[in-house]
Amino acid sequence: MRSSTRLRRSITHGAVLVALLCSAIVVAGDGNGKSVGVLPSPEELEASGAVIGQVTVVVGDVFDTSIDGEDGWLYRSANKLHIDTRPKIIEDQLLFKPGEPYRHRLVLETERILRANNYLYDAAIVPVAYDGHTVDLEVRTRDVWTLNPGISFSRSGGENTFAAQLQEDNLLGTGQKIDLEWESDVDRESLALTYFNPHFLESFTRLTATYVDSDDGNETIFGLARPFYALDVRRAGGVYLADGERIESRYQLGKVTGEFEHRDEYYEIHGGWSRGLQGRAVRRWTAGVTYERDQFEPSPDEVLGGPLPEDRELLYPWIGLEWVEDNFQERTNQDQILRTEDVLVGLRAFARLGYASESAGSDRDALVASAYLQNGADLHSGQSVFGSFSASGRIEDGSLQNGVVGAEGRFYWPTSKYSKFYAAFSGAVTENLDEEAQLLLGGDNGLRGYPLRYQAGTARALLTLEQRYYTKWYPFRLFHVGAAAFFDMGRTWGTDVTGLESDGLLKDVGIGLRLGSSRSSFGNVIHIDLAFPLDGGDDIDSVQLLVQTKASF
Repeated sequence: MRSSTRLRRSITHGAVLVALLCSAIVVAGDGNGKSVGVLPSPEELEASGAVIGQVTVVVGDVFDTSIDGEDGWLYRSANKLHIDTRPKIIEDQLLFKPGEPYRHRLVLETERILRANNYLYDAAIVPVAYDGHTVDLEVRTRDVWTLNPGISFSRSGGENTFAAQLQEDNLLGTGQKIDLEWESDVDRESLALTYFNPHFLESFTRLTATYVDSDDGNETIFGLARPFYALDVRRAGGVYLADGERIESRYQLGKVTGEFEHRDEYYEIHGGWSRGLQGRAVRRWTAGVTYERDQFEPSPDEVLGGPLPEDRELLYPWIGLEWVEDNFQERTNQDQILRTEDVLVGLRAFARLGYASESAGSDRDALVASAYLQNGADLHSGQSVFGSFSASGRIEDGSLQNGVVGAEGRFYWPTSKYSKFYAAFSGAVTENLDEEAQLLLGGDNGLRGYPLRYQAGTARALLTLEQRYYTKWYPFRLFHVGAAAFFDMGRTWGTDVTGLESDGLLKDVGIGLRLGSSRSSFGNVIHIDLAFPLDGGDDIDSVQLLVQTKASF
């Protein structure tokens, strides 16, 4: 009996001791009485009226040498050679400050803003301590390799592109980009110098300057803009200037059939205002003035391959309206490989209307309009569908000129943990297209088994079916590896400006390797495809090899 009583007391005392230890762990703090154990959820923090306390920025190296597989000398050396993003650059992009109420929506939106920087691989903002009133936050980012000295190669539609460059996407950890690049492709050989500062003077003002010297002309671009970088931003504005000259080529069945000289000028100044987020959506008004001038001349000793385009000069004020629904989701393996993606599963719409008048300096009276709409929806079993619609053109003397209407639909269906079925359909129709433009279809824009710019017409349609596969293979901790089996089918309709008529329906099948870059800012997914045409004439190779870097799978 006595030993039984001692046993019960021992059990009771032990339970009390365990409870005290657990309580100590839960309430153990940072020295200021703040809990660093089990913290309330973000929703609970906001509902309790929590106020933001200390905000700490932790910039992660390109490689995490604290984990197995990334602790070798090569990875340590790469980290030492890389200059980390300055914490101040991260801090200036936060939508919240110490002393403000904790709002989870702003935390999520800040993560999206940070992930949009190509010098960061990922970003997460997490509560790390809470005392019942004040919550401390930690902003965790991870850098990627941003210095690219070397050469590159790509191939599509039977044509090669070579480039050599010295590029830095995060100069001295400031987010600035400088790029000196030589490129030789099917159109021209060029040397380009680009400078981009996404944090000019203040964090969200973007400065862009580019000069391109080509063997057929040159181009100068300058832009300075403060965009609507967040849903609650009330003001935006900017200026954009572009001036260039080059030789434009016309194509038939992937071959150049004519050339002409094209000089173009485009200048625009605009401003915008908004009341910020109202409920679940934001409405933004923009207004500006645009000047565009296009002049054309025959190329010496070259055939035109069609009529010489008509010169145009347009000066017009315009007004625009944008609507964005706040319905973003974080996803993985949607259009990337094992990378956090911010996907808008909601409505975004934009429309712009301007008027050019001869009395104001234009060479004609014209109503200039454009519109864009996209939407998305989740279906059952993880399926989702997205669609977009665009339209643009000018109304001159009661008729539509350079009218283009396009639409696209995309469908995603996870078929297993490591595979996904993808389908996409796109189409476009035109009306009185400007004579310097061609509506083309080929290996460079989706019909992978055929030469680039192979078909041309006044309307176009393309269907893509793709079974995607994701693997656990992570060679050298540099690339996530995936694969795809695909089928493409497309055609054009109508008679092109060169007089070419459609060859009818064209189809191809193929397989491809996908390398998702996890350590570099230069391109997100490398595509290596073998495509086999199922139609067409003897002028088409039986196998097409495509090597490209794209922004998606």
